[in-house]
Amino acid sequence: MRFLLHFISLLALVAAIVAGTLDAIQSVSSSDVVMTSLGNAWLNFDPEGLTLAEMSADTYIGTDIWRPYVAPMLAQPAFAIFLVLALVFWIAGYSRPRSERFLA
Repeated sequence: MRFLLHFISLLALVAAIVAGTLDAIQSVSSSDVVMTSLGNAWLNFDPEGLTLAEMSADTYIGTDIWRPYVAPMLAQPAFAIFLVLALVFWIAGYSRPRSERFLA
């Protein structure tokens, strides 16, 4: 289980690095700070998927979930969301090393 959580963390970290690199390239080329939101990145990557996710959330979870909870997260920079996800999955898969200090 730890391996799976750390692997998901690695994938989220790679996605954060890719999103940050693309934002940096766009920022340098436009001479202005560019931060792509997660919603825009998702819309560029898979337009039907974003619409399907919103309809599925409205149908199966409830209509009060998407706008107050998911929409503000989609407005945040993609690299920041992926970094937070990488940290959360890494912490979830972390196990403290066993202390053998008091074992004789």
